[in-house]
Amino acid sequence: MTEQTPRVVILCGGQGTRLKEETEFRPKPMVQVGQRPLLWHIMQTYAHHGFKSFVLALGFKGEVIRDYFLNYREQTADVTLSFGPDGTERTLHDPSDIQGWDITLADTGEHTMTGGRIHRVRRYLGDRTFMMTYGDGVSDIDIPALLAHHRASGRLATVTGLRPYSRFGVIERGPDGAATGFREKPRLDDYISGGFFVLEPGVFDYLDDSCVFELEPLQRLARAGQLGVYTHDGFWKSVDTYREFLELNRMWDRGDRPWAVWDRPAGP
Repeated sequence: MTEQTPRVVILCGGQGTRLKEETEFRPKPMVQVGQRPLLWHIMQTYAHHGFKSFVLALGFKGEVIRDYFLNYREQTADVTLSFGPDGTERTLHDPSDIQGWDITLADTGEHTMTGGRIHRVRRYLGDRTFMMTYGDGVSDIDIPALLAHHRASGRLATVTGLRPYSRFGVIERGPDGAATGFREKPRLDDYISGGFFVLEPGVFDYLDDSCVFELEPLQRLARAGQLGVYTHDGFWKSVDTYREFLELNRMWDRGDRPWAVWDRPAGP
């Protein structure tokens, strides 16, 4: 198993139909959280841990993501314009906050399924370990620990498992039907996929150009004993609905930003 630094594949092609208030104008990874796209937050998490090589699997409204990064400095830096007889000169101030990143913008088709998107970016990954996640979830996950867990397991794939909190309060009931207690939005017992994967090139044997990664490929990997689980008990939030979009922005505005690991004060 190679020890090269893995590239990070981010699936950015979904239509985000349950977030239509925002995705009418932009793809879901480009909805704004704290005046920066959700995708930027995800990439900053990886970059903070030293993973700065990305493959963005574009689809629905992919041109918005393409234009954002092709014109990143102009959109994010202070700029001085000097107007002279021979035209306008531009001076960009301050270093870029994505210095050192390399980003491959790959068109994987507007209607391609998740497994198909991974399959279509294979040529950008080489014969080495790679990471994969979705463009709609943020977390304070320890990426190096996830990678170390994966490498120690020797399996083809590792998924991050987490226990979500219930959206509803839970009533505890006695045998006589009387309520004995009430727990407000407790953490559930079952684990769900947190969407942060580490994958080996052998995973491509389980994929084709039209498959849904979360269905048959993951089921086959699990049956073959090739799917490991790395558990994460920290922060995680997926932005799937407008309510979740508003909640994440409220958290950012009040300074409650557990996923912003790149913005934490350095330790002693």
